Amino acid sequence: MGDSKERRFWDKISEKYAADPIKDMESYEHKLEMTRGCFTPESTVLEFGCGTGGTALLHAPFVKHILATDFSGEMLRIAETRKAEAGVENVTFRQARLEDIDPATDGPFDVVMGMSILHLVRDRAETLARARDLLKPGGRLVTSTVCLGDGFWFLIPIIPIAQALGLFPVLRVFGAKRLNQDMQDAGFEITYEWRPGPSKALFLVARKPAASSGSQSA
Repeated sequence: MGDSKERRFWDKISEKYAADPIKDMESYEHKLEMTRGCFTPESTVLEFGCGTGGTALLHAPFVKHILATDFSGEMLRIAETRKAEAGVENVTFRQARLEDIDPATDGPFDVVMGMSILHLVRDRAETLARARDLLKPGGRLVTSTVCLGDGFWFLIPIIPIAQALGLFPVLRVFGAKRLNQDMQDAGFEITYEWRPGPSKALFLVARKPAASSGSQSA
């Protein structure tokens, strides 16, 4: 199954992923700061595709609780070790996909975070709709996304070959303009947009309307 193949890919690279330093620390710290502008001490937060948990653990002192999920057991094993070493108590790591999260029992959330994940999901529209449904009215979706359609055209013929060889996970190619439109189509209002360079990840903060209308979920 596709899910099993993807899980094995991320399990296999988990140690290397955890050891790799953040390449642009200045941009990362800016994203942390802007994300924290969405928090209060009473905020409940969901991070999907949390990887080895570094971002969730850094945000923990600023919120009430974070549920951080990933479908790779090896990524979460490292995240749990980091959590214990840091002495953090208000982050719960769970092996799950976004569609496994129940808004009635787990949420709704004040903030949903999807960092470096939207270009890796099979159905972006479905993912954004699910994130919207998991948010409280007026809640925020915070994302950082590599837009491969902007400046990475040379990868397009390579991706299928690399995937067949097990070198790449699922990758979706789209640009910043497309992602902005997808956010709006999902019922979000983009309140902050930032990109440190044309080939850098696009950071977006989007708001779910305080009152739902039409087909949007409350």
